[in-house]
Amino acid sequence: MLRTLLLVSLLSEVISSPSGFGTSQPRASDREDNVVSIFDEKNFCMIMPRSAHTNIGDSEHPGGMKAYCSSEGRHSSQQGLLPDDFWRNVAFRHGTGKNGKKYAQLTGCIRADQFSQLNADDFGGQYDSSGGSGGHGNPEGSMCLGYNHYIELVEPASPRACIRCCDDPADCPTSKGWDVNKRGTSFIW
Repeated sequence: MLRTLLLVSLLSEVISSPSGFGTSQPRASDREDNVVSIFDEKNFCMIMPRSAHTNIGDSEHPGGMKAYCSSEGRHSSQQGLLPDDFWRNVAFRHGTGKNGKKYAQLTGCIRADQFSQLNADDFGGQYDSSGGSGGHGNPEGSMCLGYNHYIELVEPASPRACIRCCDDPADCPTSKGWDVNKRGTSFIW
């Protein structure tokens, strides 16, 4: 009897798992709270701390992060909702990167004190799809809808944020960070 129950349990896991036996971690596509997106300055999702009043660095552990979206960008109840006035000002850019592949980016000043997940005095940190432990992302398995990679910087104390989704990893380097252009506006890359 016990042997039969174990066999049924094992077969159930194989049948119900999208990729077969041994898949204990959900895939990013199965976890809407692990997906970012950029369509324009009003339609986007970003990774933020899952718990209220958490520093970015303190959220960087399994289960500590979650996708939060604009009201136009939210398409799942698994995703949190950003306040409508999250950005004080924001610039949307899109085009082709260094090797001719597409990218999209939002950069601007944020109102960290208007969003309960952030601490306004936090110096911030980075979320991405290609860094973290073993290069599997932070949060692990996270992805940008319609792109192969993303990188996101959130610095509540500055107060600024930037998210870039790209098809070519050269356009989303996890080691670069902020650059300031000649007009004094901060952009990544």
